[in-house]
Amino acid sequence: QVQLVESGGGLVQAGGSLRLSCAASGNIVRRETMGWYRQAPGKERERISCISSRSGSTYYRGSVKGRFTISSDNAKNTVYLQMNSLKPEDTAVYYCAAGGWPWSTWPPPDREYDYWGQGTQVTVSS
Repeated sequence: QVQLVESGGGLVQAGGSLRLSCAASGNIVRRETMGWYRQAPGKERERISCISSRSGSTYYRGSVKGRFTISSDNAKNTVYLQMNSLKPEDTAVYYCAAGGWPWSTWPPPDREYDYWGQGTQVTVSS
């Protein structure tokens, strides 16, 4: 089992920054790759970024490239999502997900993540 707890969400003005954290515990093999997703009201969940502890590979959604940075602190079992130059369209509930290697493809499809956090709200005002 893997437990994921997100934190760091909040209200920020456009152009501002937030850093989300996802604290993980449990089976380390089953959280080889950690991902960040978001879901805005009335919209489908979308993949934002992910990072593999095995290969170091990262992935970013096109709309966040150059603004968001994913990183991990293995000593703290925590994955971070640094979000800069935030826009109102970044407003959503952000979720952390975890899953184990091997994957069918990179970045891993949603269905191959086994564990999900409860989400943290990010609101960007214009």
